[in-house]
Amino acid sequence: MRQISTLWRANAIAFISSFCVMVIELIASRILAPYIGVSLYTWTSIIGVILAGIALGNYLGGKVADRYPSPLVLAAIFLAGSLMTIAILPATRQFASAGWFGNLPVMLNFTLKTSFIFFLPAIVLSMVSPMVIKLTLADLDKTGGIVGTIYAFSTAGAILGTFMTGFYFILWFGTRMIVWLVAAVLLIMGIIAWFSWRIPDRWHLSLKNLILWTLIAVITVSYIFLYQSREAWQGNYTRESNYFTIQVVNQPGNVKVLWLDNLDHSYLIPEEPTTLVYEYSRVFEEIVRYITMGKPAPRTLHLGGGGYAFPRYMEAIYPGSSNEVVEIDPAVTQVAHEELGLPLETSIKTYNQDARLFLIQRKTGDKYDIIIGDVFNDFATPYHLTTLEFNRLVKANLEKDGIYLILLNDYPNSRYTPSFIYTLKHAFEYVYLFSVGEGWAQRKDNTLLITGYDRVIVATDRSIDLADYKEFVTEGGQKVSAGYPLNETDLEKWLTARDPILLTDDRAPTDILISPIFQQTRVISR
Repeated sequence: MRQISTLWRANAIAFISSFCVMVIELIASRILAPYIGVSLYTWTSIIGVILAGIALGNYLGGKVADRYPSPLVLAAIFLAGSLMTIAILPATRQFASAGWFGNLPVMLNFTLKTSFIFFLPAIVLSMVSPMVIKLTLADLDKTGGIVGTIYAFSTAGAILGTFMTGFYFILWFGTRMIVWLVAAVLLIMGIIAWFSWRIPDRWHLSLKNLILWTLIAVITVSYIFLYQSREAWQGNYTRESNYFTIQVVNQPGNVKVLWLDNLDHSYLIPEEPTTLVYEYSRVFEEIVRYITMGKPAPRTLHLGGGGYAFPRYMEAIYPGSSNEVVEIDPAVTQVAHEELGLPLETSIKTYNQDARLFLIQRKTGDKYDIIIGDVFNDFATPYHLTTLEFNRLVKANLEKDGIYLILLNDYPNSRYTPSFIYTLKHAFEYVYLFSVGEGWAQRKDNTLLITGYDRVIVATDRSIDLADYKEFVTEGGQKVSAGYPLNETDLEKWLTARDPILLTDDRAPTDILISPIFQQTRVISR
């Protein structure tokens, strides 16, 4: 009976410690997202750092277990893990939000930031299993089966922690509250671990027991104090979903700014849907106005809703138009309703779904006049929406003379935009590139450089006379254009000089192509 009790006690402790490790790993991406985005680099850094912490923690835990096989040490590990978990939040403010490591290559930059925040918690929590195994083997006469069983429970805890965090915890609690809950669980586990093994002198008045009880009391009081004062050093956000950290910021002139993770996604005046604040949206407006001269009620699909600024504009300016929005995050749509002026009674129809999945699953044969792709931001780009296969899917849902209108954020000299355009050219007959504002610069070697971050791309099977376009949007030179197209000859030269890659479902290294933008220091002021 005692053998069963000892083994199940060890299994439960290993299960919970591994559960907590994986919870921390899953929330790491959401904690870092407002500062460095969610990209391949983010996840690679997190997984690599956590695995390194687990490896070192198991090694150190084994050494400590051989030298100090004691429930007291096990309790101390849990208590230290609780403190290290709480430290994640101030460490994030210190290392992720500041310009630390900004001059280093992006891979080293992200890895160092992640290490300073999550490496120590991973080490400490991974020391639990070796100590538990040592304490269990001291009581029992079998080894292989016991070690295997404990590791099996440890792995099961990691699996459950992964699923519960990804599917439920972030939605239920938000990442910052999860940090506090994990820290509380570890604190309680430290106390339970000390009582899990028989220690004859536990209640005797001794220096060792006095130190331990004092330590438990200090950590408990510190936890309560830090939790009560958390607002002083913990970020505030409007909402946190399974996809984004969402914040709405007020600016002068009744302008509201929607931030999704680290990107200022929408600028709008809720009471004035016909006023386009963000510069790229004015380029959208010019292109749509030119394209729809003979069709006053276009059928438009918006991939990405954000603040719903442009869908609302289309609804107001083209009263008979059809506007459908595919926004993957229902929380973003809810914030748009609650804070950004999107009426509950609106003709805009929203689908909270992945854009590619939506197009695949469409049952109707109706096609769109315009499809707008506003889902690509600078620190994270959904690679499956950049490929040749997706472009063909978009084209299959467009009218013969329809247009695919895309906003890209990119570094001036990267290969991302050229590869994106090169891929579009394999699906559409004509592709046009617009800079937002006067964003073209002529180098000394007569090559062109886009000086801004935002650029708008038009892909279509209809030819656009760029001279006629300029004449139309500027009203014969009476107005200043928001977008400046590159002529077809210069575009070909620009593409050729940058050695673009054909992006396919099998090969779409978009995070690598866009990596130069991570080197730019961007001050986030909200």
